[in-house]
Amino acid sequence: MNAQTQAFLIPGAVGQLECALDLPDPEQFAAPRGLALVAHPHPLYGGTMDNKVAQTLARSFLALGYATVRMNFRGVGKSEGVHDHGNGETDDMALLLAHMRTQYPALPLALGGFSFGTFVQAQLQQRLIAEGTPAERLALVGTAAGKWPMPPVPADTILIHGELDDTIPLTAVLDWARPQELPVIVIPGADHFFHRKLQHIKNLIVQMWHR
Repeated sequence: MNAQTQAFLIPGAVGQLECALDLPDPEQFAAPRGLALVAHPHPLYGGTMDNKVAQTLARSFLALGYATVRMNFRGVGKSEGVHDHGNGETDDMALLLAHMRTQYPALPLALGGFSFGTFVQAQLQQRLIAEGTPAERLALVGTAAGKWPMPPVPADTILIHGELDDTIPLTAVLDWARPQELPVIVIPGADHFFHRKLQHIKNLIVQMWHR
């Protein structure tokens, strides 16, 4: 994402996984105040950890002072293995979390995801809830409702969606959110990839995070 991005590999269940860590500006934060994991869109349709929405999510968490890590899912970039429909990808994200906890054992955890990545992060949060160690909050953009079996998410989850999303229609997200009484922030005129609307994602997450 920038010259200070730290690239590294971790062992996954089916091979090495390519990851990238960014740290908050040391002039603003003496030390990271949290740990954030960001998940990218569908790997079979060009999704990588360098996707512009995934990077915008990462920048949002960096602005909040969080050590922020992304990972290429199986079969993307230097990550080995093949796409596993969200199941293996959730396992891999859990491995990444365990790896990062060796460096940041006590920091609050945030989960961010875009499109397919929202499915992975929502599944991971369900596992963490079952283990008694949930993430403090989620930020989901282009939530994959109707595409994958999205589990419920906590009431304070930040949900951002584009009005003109033709990949994941807004109506599908509202149908998923309605029984949970989850607010959905709709960006007027935004498509699935938030072309020329990316600034709204960062602004909203930073403004809302501690509310």
